[in-house]
Amino acid sequence: MDSIFNGLSIVATPIGNLDDITYRAVKVLEECDIIICENPKHSLKLLNKLDIKKKLIALHDYNEHKIIDKIKVLLKSKNCVLISDAGSPLISDPGYNLVQYCIANSIKVTSVPGPSSILSGLQLSGLPISEFAFFGFVPKSKKKIEDLVKNISQEKRTCVFFVSSHKLIIFLDCLENVMGDRSISICKELTKVNEFVFRGNPGNVKNKILEDKENIKGEFVAVIDRQTSKNQDFDNIDLYSKELKKMASKFSLTDIVEIVHKFTKINKNKIYKWLLKLRK
Repeated sequence: MDSIFNGLSIVATPIGNLDDITYRAVKVLEECDIIICENPKHSLKLLNKLDIKKKLIALHDYNEHKIIDKIKVLLKSKNCVLISDAGSPLISDPGYNLVQYCIANSIKVTSVPGPSSILSGLQLSGLPISEFAFFGFVPKSKKKIEDLVKNISQEKRTCVFFVSSHKLIIFLDCLENVMGDRSISICKELTKVNEFVFRGNPGNVKNKILEDKENIKGEFVAVIDRQTSKNQDFDNIDLYSKELKKMASKFSLTDIVEIVHKFTKINKNKIYKWLLKLRK
């Protein structure tokens, strides 16, 4: 495909290691007329390394419609490029309305694929990735995080999230309380020198991260294993009350907790609370 055309090219840029830029991406950036980006100061780090000097237009969630109105003539007469601060544009980043405008007005749009923290995180997770669901950034409030984790606890696909540093421990606490021993991975500094992946259940991962406060800096990609038959849905305790009552007549609460946990991998504290409900 000819890299020079009037319209919009959606170009993926490195997520950390600047050497991950593709040959095609460099060619498109060199030949374009205008680069639409989130933060010009951030994008200049990459462009300066590539020795590319172009007109930069800042586009973010709060000015997208205004910028579209400003450049709509240029989109038809110039070769424009959309990039994000890192990775593939539009994924939890601005640009959706811009692309929609181009499509609605018969302006040519193409994609120049490249780095994606979602795919890198999945590849490094060690979890099944034939089917996965991406949920964007973890919500800001603890209550919304708790609701989200409950909603995805029975998800049959591997789940992927972006997590900011100040929400990471809260998120792991919620995962531990709801999912118990479900396997997860937390990816840090992907493609950078200090790249590291924490793997295990939520409790183990949280403890590893808390060993060093440096571990909590930055943004993270969280990958959560899918729900399987081993992680049964015990939210409706009435379905299992008869069996648990029979066990209660023969075993102590501690023994029942150990037995149920062994075969279901459900969090021990959660099992204990269910048993207390049955005694009421």
